[in-house]
Amino acid sequence: MNDSPGWASPGSAPSDDQDGTAGIPRPSAPAGGDRPAGQWSPTQPPAGQWSPPSAPGRGPGAGPGMPVPPPGWGAPGPGWGGPPPAAKPGVIPLRPLGVGEILDGAVSTMRTHWRTVLGVSLTVSVVTEIVVILLQRYVLPEPASIDPNAVGAEAVRQAGDSLRSELFSTVPASLIAMIATLLTTSVLTVVISRSVLGRSVTLREAWSEARPRLLPLLGLTVLLSAMVVAIMAVGLTPGLLLPGGLGAALAFLGFVAACVVAVWLWVRFTLAAPALMLERQPILTSLRRSAKLVKGSWWRMFGMLLLTGVLIFVLTLIIAIPFGIIAVTVDSNGLSEFLNSDSTDFGWPFLIITGIGEVIVSTLAYPFTAGVMALLYVDQRIRREALDLDLARAAGVPGYDTPRS
Repeated sequence: MNDSPGWASPGSAPSDDQDGTAGIPRPSAPAGGDRPAGQWSPTQPPAGQWSPPSAPGRGPGAGPGMPVPPPGWGAPGPGWGGPPPAAKPGVIPLRPLGVGEILDGAVSTMRTHWRTVLGVSLTVSVVTEIVVILLQRYVLPEPASIDPNAVGAEAVRQAGDSLRSELFSTVPASLIAMIATLLTTSVLTVVISRSVLGRSVTLREAWSEARPRLLPLLGLTVLLSAMVVAIMAVGLTPGLLLPGGLGAALAFLGFVAACVVAVWLWVRFTLAAPALMLERQPILTSLRRSAKLVKGSWWRMFGMLLLTGVLIFVLTLIIAIPFGIIAVTVDSNGLSEFLNSDSTDFGWPFLIITGIGEVIVSTLAYPFTAGVMALLYVDQRIRREALDLDLARAAGVPGYDTPRS
């Protein structure tokens, strides 16, 4: 065993270059030629009873009257039992991240850069909600009424009318929400990428950097949406073409299978948007990058996305339910009348109060979701490509000045 200077423990073998010719006798060799071999010292410790140096009161043999170890021979300090702590120039430590660190990094970004973050999310949320309210009030048709006593062809016709009315009411709001998500995701991804390095960014700088990537990001979103629609169509069409109970059962199975495939693709391509924004890759290249980064970590990514969705859902309930109760109470003569009434025609008070609740939810949910997505991308690149070294150099962390070969 090769002993490093200052680290040799008592009784250990000398280094490979320390043999008898170097003038350092072994325990079994004659010392100075005046003792027979095997009697090198009469005070040799029993084998196997030596332990590393310990602080007073610690370890075997410690007690009253024992000599105090010299400085540096006490309990293991930083660097003894593990690697030094990772550099943290920004909102996350530059190493593979845990679930809590990703969530905390997203919240820390919102807190540290609150002016830029809230400036983007609040503006987009207010404009989006105003447009949705105006559409609901003046453009979209009233929901189709359904007679619960209808049977046969009349029941089928009413169900079709209700589905058509629901689509007309949902699609415009969904498109507006998609555009709002694109705007916030593009700008906030830039903010989060700077916050990892510990750098601030103004709203103008973030918008200037994100604006050239809006059209590719829109194309990516449309492509992923079209893929999901096509998968659902393939899964439902065979069942819809067959009559009776067999067709209904086949449609249900097709729907379940389509949902499984859609979820699998959603997780597989969930890092495409951050790759498109931060690496400035084309759409198809971003999809391939996401698939490569997610490979082998699909379940971890799925669990992280599911947890994020649950947190957003809980946040929505906490905010939306009180605002909904207030809106119903203000818009009608009381909550009891609303519960006993069949009318769904709400006035401006209801739309305005529920809209305020939606704005608060969106203002908090947009940056949190964008932060989790961007930090998942950074985490996967750290795990697979040692991105932490490049980030440390970019942040100017001491000791990372030499470029990686």
